[in-house]
Amino acid sequence: MITRPTITQTPSVLIDGAVALVLCAVIFGLVLMAREWQAPLQSAVVINLSPWALPGYAALSFLRGIAAYGLSLLFTLIYGYTAAHAPRAERIMIPILDILQSIPVLGFLPGAVVAFMAVFPDTNMGLELVSILMIFSGQVWNMTFSFYYSLKNIPSDLREAAAVYHFNWWQRFCRLELPASIVGLSWNSMMSMAGGWFFLMICEAFTLGEHSFRLPGLGSYMSVAIAEHNVPAIIAGSCAMMGIIACVDFLIWRPVLVWAQKFRLEDTASAAHEDSRLLRWMRRSWLLRQLRARVTHPISEQLSTPTPPAPLPAPSPMAAPRPFRLPSAVRVASVLFGLACASVVVVGGIRFAQLLLALPLAAWQEIFSGALLTWLRVMGAVALGSLWTVPVGIWIGQSDRRRKRLQPLVQMAASFPAPMLYPLVVILLHRAGWEMELTAVILMLLGTQWYLLFNIIAGASTVPEDLREAAAAYHFTPKQRWWIVWWPAVFPYLITGWVTAAGGAWNASIVAEYVSAERRLHVAHGLGSMISISAGAGQPVVLAAGVVTMVVIVVVMNRLCWRPLQRFAQVRYAA
Repeated sequence: MITRPTITQTPSVLIDGAVALVLCAVIFGLVLMAREWQAPLQSAVVINLSPWALPGYAALSFLRGIAAYGLSLLFTLIYGYTAAHAPRAERIMIPILDILQSIPVLGFLPGAVVAFMAVFPDTNMGLELVSILMIFSGQVWNMTFSFYYSLKNIPSDLREAAAVYHFNWWQRFCRLELPASIVGLSWNSMMSMAGGWFFLMICEAFTLGEHSFRLPGLGSYMSVAIAEHNVPAIIAGSCAMMGIIACVDFLIWRPVLVWAQKFRLEDTASAAHEDSRLLRWMRRSWLLRQLRARVTHPISEQLSTPTPPAPLPAPSPMAAPRPFRLPSAVRVASVLFGLACASVVVVGGIRFAQLLLALPLAAWQEIFSGALLTWLRVMGAVALGSLWTVPVGIWIGQSDRRRKRLQPLVQMAASFPAPMLYPLVVILLHRAGWEMELTAVILMLLGTQWYLLFNIIAGASTVPEDLREAAAAYHFTPKQRWWIVWWPAVFPYLITGWVTAAGGAWNASIVAEYVSAERRLHVAHGLGSMISISAGAGQPVVLAAGVVTMVVIVVVMNRLCWRPLQRFAQVRYAA
């Protein structure tokens, strides 16, 4: 009999020491953030372009991104869970989500600056919260859509089994719903962090009317370096950005993706398992085992009221599983949240109507023509992105080895802020004879293609190993493998990618249609450039009209196009 060596359970001093150092680093980061927040208000700090200042700037930007991601994850779990389980609330919450994800980053800016600066007039806390809110607005929507669609696409037999065994809401969430959504949520979390880096320069350095605001961070460092055409500083900032992305991938996303693979729905063990050295070290940590045994496990036990396994009932018309009801606290919170949202919508609608009535008809005609051009660019960017991300994403996702090797490269490419490359791309395409009207499509594509690729890889990686083995045993042709194995698994994720990529393209239009390069502005006529110009010039009426027009177009597209496709995927490809 062959025995396999087991990993020793002896606590490792080095591993526990590393865990302690990480905890100390977290505490130090919180102290650093608190000190920065409580500092006296300084709307535009002086940025030091020395490479020695980069570690501090990078740490502040990373802390803002992590804080925004924590808020995004909390919002995703609460909002997506409530929308998926409360049909009445779903009819209101999903349209609201469509509206929110269609509002560009600059659309949140004026109101956020006014509100937070009024609440915190003497410290930097208001500006810091504005920056985190704008990063949050670039992270949260694709995570929420992914989680919501994953819950809606859970196979019916698994739902019936959870009802037969009388799972409470916590058991259902931990044993069924979270495992069913964790793969897509993990990949979309990576994409969300990438989306936060995408708008980093706008979130840390922005102009509102006659006032300029700048926070210390990597985004403002790159913004000043690009404005001053300081090539060494641009290179140093880019290297620092790539270093942060590589460290985050190794320390966070790689272990998360490896851990998430154990939740794939399959009947046979996978031939090749992905592995993470850091995850192995974490499992050997005595400190983390004690934290799990003494804190997280008791809390989970308290939430999971133990119930004896119920015997399977005999098939009969009376054996239908009892319907699922949300906990009372969740229902009350949903009602209160709905009332709060309704009041905000009513008040905001009145204010918007007062602003928009003052806009002349000629301005509306210009906005509508610009909206049409931007819509064509958005659809062009999504179509071009789909042409290469579908085959490449399936090719990467169908192999554990390729996914392990290429995922860090894809993560780095997606996380690098594309607006930093926009001036170079504009210069190269301008010299090649391209007009800015077409160049803007390529600039949108640089930021939106990753929403598609991440979702397609996530969908392909969920294909069970037994289904792959069956396709090989029955000698499926490549065409049969495509339509029977890969396409049904990828299509629901592709719809999520289309929805979020289109929303990302609309957001990217504000920087893709208005680019400064070679000491002059390159402007493409469109809704995005109008929003950028009106925000910089302090024209709230035009800004409000542009944002409302963008919201209406995105909501109509979701209602008429993406939502029917999502229902088709539920009926056609859900088990």
